[in-house]
Amino acid sequence: MNDLSSAKPSPAPKRELHRRAVPGPKSKAIFDREAQAMAPGLQSIALFSQIVVDRAQGCTITDVDGNEYLDFIAGIAVGSLGHAHPRLVARLKEQVERVTFGSFTTEARAEFLERIAATLPEGITHLQLFSGGAEAVEAAFRLAKSATKKFEFIGFWGGFHGKSQGVIGLLGGSYRNHQGPFPPGMHHSPYANCYRCPWNLQHPSCGMACAEHLRNVIKNDTQGEIAAIIIEPMQGTAGNVIPPDDFIHAVREIATEAGALLIADEILVGFGRTGKMWASEHFGLKPDVMTIGKGIGGGFPMSGVASSLENMSATPFGEPSGSSSSYGGNPLAAAAGLAAIEALTEDKLVENSARVGAVMLDALKKVQEKYRFIGDVRGRGLMIGVDMVTDRKTKAPLDKKITRALFHEALERGLITMSYSNVIRINPPLVITEDEALQGVDILDQSFAAIAQRFGLD
Repeated sequence: MNDLSSAKPSPAPKRELHRRAVPGPKSKAIFDREAQAMAPGLQSIALFSQIVVDRAQGCTITDVDGNEYLDFIAGIAVGSLGHAHPRLVARLKEQVERVTFGSFTTEARAEFLERIAATLPEGITHLQLFSGGAEAVEAAFRLAKSATKKFEFIGFWGGFHGKSQGVIGLLGGSYRNHQGPFPPGMHHSPYANCYRCPWNLQHPSCGMACAEHLRNVIKNDTQGEIAAIIIEPMQGTAGNVIPPDDFIHAVREIATEAGALLIADEILVGFGRTGKMWASEHFGLKPDVMTIGKGIGGGFPMSGVASSLENMSATPFGEPSGSSSSYGGNPLAAAAGLAAIEALTEDKLVENSARVGAVMLDALKKVQEKYRFIGDVRGRGLMIGVDMVTDRKTKAPLDKKITRALFHEALERGLITMSYSNVIRINPPLVITEDEALQGVDILDQSFAAIAQRFGLD
């Protein structure tokens, strides 16, 4: 396998940057056909693009009309290995001919668990496997209740931990509207999104007002029965937000003070996404529980909860069938997970994420200097956020009409990216080369220029 951290990136295929009609006629016909039976609540990127994928390889997606697109989303950070990675394909082909379902141990699962466990923070030694992120977070909550015998949970503004009923009460944004009543004991506190501080303060002179607010939430809003505080070490859905180190350290301290477990939700930000194996490593954070998912399956549905054996053994979570899932850790998922961690290690994809992400971040900061509507560019590894505003002083979000136009400008030039809201979330596959990354930035630059002219933003 190639060593992506040291080998010189091979030149990416030259992409034509001429405008093409998207969706093409074949895509539109199939999309409309599916819509006769498909519920309307698909992911925004699928609804807005209406492309129909024919095949994909690495960081390139090809639709049924023959249009090629550079992938800057990786299935919302699911496709850590890119599309049709040969190691993943080989592992799944081999496994599907042997056994495909069941909870029994397989050699692939044993090896996967050994290799993942060896990467986890100190004190976290055991895992239980599931199929999706929300399922893993709900399991982490059951674990916290079992271990502490308490029932309250605290999350943060802008947080995203899934849309199932057990976690939706801690969801940020409009997904939670009209979905109540929520389970009792759910509380929120502001996250350290320093670009959009709710108190309009500046770090570090703010005195960590968000951490002090968390203490006040515990004191005034809870019953003192906090089972866990759940935090994304870096927030993904909120816009790839990178908090200051001292906020994360303060949350760790506050959880300990409250006698609560600290759950680090690494589902989106873990597995090399931020240039380290786990985002917690950037802060030296030692959580009590971790939720992992998305990239760990290389695109196959897979998630997990990790903690100490002591916590995992707490009843009823640790009883036979107390934490199990019919699909979690099935033979196909285990094979996919093993392929993912093999590729991550042997292809040095964590290092590639750090190196290519730094190049991309630097290039985007240079692009920022050209457009007054780009308010902030931030990121770690291949998790980058670009905040678009009407005014850099007020930081008012750029109008959705403009951002939707930006999405289509980029799409029609051959780039699939989450640019349809005021924060562009850039999460390409970890296999992306420097040439591909800079090619995508160039397409964004051209697309920014197009909307600047179209909407009088220059």
